[in-house]
Amino acid sequence: MANHKSAKTRITRNNKRSIINGARRSRVRTFVKKVIAAIMAGDKELATSSFKVAESEMMRAAQKGVFHKNKAARTISRLSQKIKAM
Repeated sequence: MANHKSAKTRITRNNKRSIINGARRSRVRTFVKKVIAAIMAGDKELATSSFKVAESEMMRAAQKGVFHKNKAARTISRLSQKIKAM
């Protein structure tokens, strides 16, 4: 257990951030799954519209440090390629 006030503060803050980051990560994954589902269904309109939302969420999460920027860019690139190939 932490003995210093600053260490106790960090533990509390880390726990709060962990919850927020977990929610953001889950939210991004949900949006990505929606894009993949639209691609599998062959609905290009739905895939394109859901891709825009997923891209925005993914880049926001990367900016906040939830995902690495390169991971976000790679995921967006792969989804974009799949949509273009439809």
